[in-house]
Amino acid sequence: MKVGIYGQYYKEDSEEYILNLLEVLQVNKAEVFLEAGYLDQIKESLGITTNYRTFASFEDLDNSFDLFLSLGGDGTMLRTVLFVRDLDIPILGINTGRLGFLATVQKENIQKAIEEVMQNGFEVKKRALLQITTNTPMEDQTEVNFALNEIAVSRKNTTSMITIATWLDGEYLTSYWADGLIVATPTGSTGYSLSCNGPVIAPSTDAFVLTPIAPHNLNARPLVIPDKTKIKLKVTGREDNFLVSLDSRIATLNNETEIIIERAPFTIKLVDLKGESFLKTLRKKLLWGEDRRN
Repeated sequence: MKVGIYGQYYKEDSEEYILNLLEVLQVNKAEVFLEAGYLDQIKESLGITTNYRTFASFEDLDNSFDLFLSLGGDGTMLRTVLFVRDLDIPILGINTGRLGFLATVQKENIQKAIEEVMQNGFEVKKRALLQITTNTPMEDQTEVNFALNEIAVSRKNTTSMITIATWLDGEYLTSYWADGLIVATPTGSTGYSLSCNGPVIAPSTDAFVLTPIAPHNLNARPLVIPDKTKIKLKVTGREDNFLVSLDSRIATLNNETEIIIERAPFTIKLVDLKGESFLKTLRKKLLWGEDRRN
């Protein structure tokens, strides 16, 4: 099995788990490739002497990989997607911090999880992405034009709200007067959108959600729409520019910019191990089903 590994940051308290992961992969005769920057971080700290093969960008990868491991949290998973893109490589998130919605394997369960994967004890679930196009170039480079969680527009350099005129499939919907607007996938419905009172959407649902950020017009509510919808946005405000974010990547656009957001032409594959599910993670993360009266 050919396996790629990516991590953003090395945490000292994760030493035992990283070494355990590399050992399990070696025992199972996996062909391991490590992201070059991450290998530099852990090599000296962990005393690694094995000459692992490395990659540094999407261009260094191809669809011959059987699995991609993301070491960190949900933020690391979002960065991992930038490496995998449309290569159709299944991604397994190993959480070295708090419980996440994307990185669901806890560090204490690494050995069991990898052994299950090696024995094909897993399912692959496809997740939809969003993509953005604009009629003027972005001031800042955002690497790629797609996002797994959400695309959001928000105010910049001002405390005043912005107005986001919104069209769905060419029909005018409304103008949100707010701090911003989030367009989220089902995957992203448990992220930024949820913190702004958006609904939780099951990952297999063919839908997106529009969630206003701190709207002034109190009748503005999150709206769930079919994921085939083409969304057009135009922003106006006191400042000449506003921000657009694609997951954790941010760019600046001017108020003359017309934004089109729609479903990306490819999906991301996430690994679901036996005994794990979105509903189980939801119960753990949101403490559903627990009696909190005591």
